[in-house]
Amino acid sequence: MHDMQSSPAISLELLRRFDVTGPRYTSYPTADRFVEAFDAHTYQGWLRKRVLAGQPRPLSLYVHLPFCQTICYYCACNKIVTKDHGRAARYIHYVLKEIALLGEALDGARSVVQMHWGGGTPNFLRSGEMADLARAVGRTFRLDPKGEYSIEIDPRWAQPETIPFLADLGFNCISLGVQDFDPAVQRAVNRIQTEEQTSSTIEAARAAGFKSINIDLIYGLPKQNVMGFNATLEKVIRASPERVALYNYAHLPGIFKPQRRIAEADLPTPEVKLQLLSLAIRRLNDAGYHYVGMDHFAKPHDDLSVAQVQGRLHRNFQGYSTHADCDLLGIGVSAIGQVGPTYSQNVKTVDEYYDRLDKDTLPVLRGIELTADDLVRRTLIQCLMCRFEIPIESIEIAYLIVFKKYFASEMEDLAAFRESGLIQMDDQWITVTPLGRYFIRNICMVFDRYLREGRERARYSSVV
Repeated sequence: MHDMQSSPAISLELLRRFDVTGPRYTSYPTADRFVEAFDAHTYQGWLRKRVLAGQPRPLSLYVHLPFCQTICYYCACNKIVTKDHGRAARYIHYVLKEIALLGEALDGARSVVQMHWGGGTPNFLRSGEMADLARAVGRTFRLDPKGEYSIEIDPRWAQPETIPFLADLGFNCISLGVQDFDPAVQRAVNRIQTEEQTSSTIEAARAAGFKSINIDLIYGLPKQNVMGFNATLEKVIRASPERVALYNYAHLPGIFKPQRRIAEADLPTPEVKLQLLSLAIRRLNDAGYHYVGMDHFAKPHDDLSVAQVQGRLHRNFQGYSTHADCDLLGIGVSAIGQVGPTYSQNVKTVDEYYDRLDKDTLPVLRGIELTADDLVRRTLIQCLMCRFEIPIESIEIAYLIVFKKYFASEMEDLAAFRESGLIQMDDQWITVTPLGRYFIRNICMVFDRYLREGRERARYSSVV
């Protein structure tokens, strides 16, 4: 549908103008809006309602495996850095217990079309632990043989037998953390990983029949420069993964302790970050990758690209997904799920996680039930994130609103984006331009009622 063949020129002035912090919109409302009044009891109720609805939606599973052997200084994930593999064995014991409790609550409606194991480093687990976990999933759920089953891998800890073993367990997509091949950058973030370690893992995945290989890159890391990042992109393009995820490094040492090990003086300037982003987009476009959406590129034949062209692309807590019609179950510490018009998140520490499960209670910390207003805004943000356009008439019919009246103040705010060449608007469509796709988060933020209310409150309080 959209293919960003030419990389539009972004002025530094435009970048500065729209360079504000904002959500990644893996959900709307975002996780910081979840409330503890939504508890395990509420969650169980919504799991049971799936069956009452008649034909329940298929399931997507996310399993959070938080263990890592070493710390990467840029990391903002919920992880546990340890060399003690016994801690993982105990954790898996409790994950199996959570899966069993979910199975009881679901009452038979358990068809799975998508699963992702993330972390942390899932291949921190021993083979036997992975097999136990995969067997428990297979016992509790009915996995569609045509489904997408993906796992994140750290190539530094992947043994030659690891990848074919994962294929035997049923995984058919794999994601490799790389970030940057430049040795100076790797030293600065404490992640030394050779090109050979990465390429041998990719070769093993191809030999084992994985249908899609993803490489993660980060721009904005310490010691990065245009020449070094260009060399990294050259190596990635040569490796020819089906997908590339290109993330912006957000330096928040006040929130994420590992980032305190990064010297701010080593970080690239905003202008260099822009150059790194522009370079990556240009090189990936030239190499035949399709710009799927925020952070993500895929080859034209990959399922993500096909889903976007067919209007089936979806965005959730795992990023972009080819399955828009799923309920998502989050399994493991801090995992987030979506069932019907609700979101829920598990407790964030392993001690709390174990404590809840020892009491035979689903380990839900908080969640939210979406209002009618949340639902229409979620749809708009999904349209922007996945298709770069909003079909005004379709939204009006689906939600029984007069669009330009309901979103009168939002339409006023969109004028600045139109004047900057980031969107086009007429009576039927709001369309994001190729230039505007760089700023898709900013455009989505216009429709975020919680952000708007926060700004209003701040404005009033500053006046008083």
